[in-house]
Amino acid sequence: MLAAVAVHQDPADPIGGLELREVPAPVAPPGWTVVRVVAAALNHHDIWTLRGVGHPADRLPMVLGCDAAGYDEDGNEVVVHPVIGDPQAGGGDETLDPGRALLSERHDGAFAELLCVPRRNLIPKPAALSFAEAACLPVAWLTAYRMLFTQAQVRPGDQVLVQGAGGGVASAAIALARAAGARVYATSRSKTKLDAALEMGAHVAVPTGERLPEKVDVVVETVGEATWAHSLRSLRAGGTVVVAGATSGANPPADLNRVFYLQQRVLGSTGGTRQEFVSLLRFMESTGVRPRIDREIPLTGIHEGFRAMIDGEVTGKVIVRP
Repeated sequence: MLAAVAVHQDPADPIGGLELREVPAPVAPPGWTVVRVVAAALNHHDIWTLRGVGHPADRLPMVLGCDAAGYDEDGNEVVVHPVIGDPQAGGGDETLDPGRALLSERHDGAFAELLCVPRRNLIPKPAALSFAEAACLPVAWLTAYRMLFTQAQVRPGDQVLVQGAGGGVASAAIALARAAGARVYATSRSKTKLDAALEMGAHVAVPTGERLPEKVDVVVETVGEATWAHSLRSLRAGGTVVVAGATSGANPPADLNRVFYLQQRVLGSTGGTRQEFVSLLRFMESTGVRPRIDREIPLTGIHEGFRAMIDGEVTGKVIVRP
């Protein structure tokens, strides 16, 4: 079968390490199953892998792709939970399992016609969601859901600032927070992405670093160094910054005097559990909130899709149809 495979890593030319090649169809070991992929989605995680960030070179070649929706072996419509881990090893939370892995980190991913995953990672796809919509959810939307509702415990009426509105997690956080009844602020350096943030549900969208009209209860932070000072300045006393990425750098000035004096909380968040994914799907069914899809492409167009992502030319998810 045809697959998009990471064969080498290059920080300067990540897409050069991605090849379309024929690979053997997967054979499921005990406890695992094979999914026929109808739709998959591009993520920045794939680009980090191709750059050599957080993914050892000795794990290559590797079929990329963290997000997938399709049919199980019995013909049922499913969406794939992308965190492969043991809940028992994580005290009931597979994201805390020291041996956990995101799909495509240790096991071949979704950019192929067939995908092999543990049976527990299959979740019935709601009929109200298309395959393309469902494929947007496993990484970005599940990450945003855990950040908002498990870690930061956002409630209706809370003020939420989402930094870097063009990112996948940030875009999901805007839509989810708005649907949950929060007042949402969003930032970006791009006028186009500020306009898109308003379309996705932000009440106010301002250029990165601009002072907000009020302090917020929660900041959703995936940008890192470029926005960290603004995140802390924008946060009320006793408020929460929840962090799930640092695309602009991981070591900003901590500003610990502000953190302890105002009793601000800084929480990390990674991925989400299977149960949180089920809750996300129910939330989307009940609220009608849907992901924004920028474009749908065939597997043979995946290089152009990644180039558009790297160049900042997408607003929403890029869907691949294997």
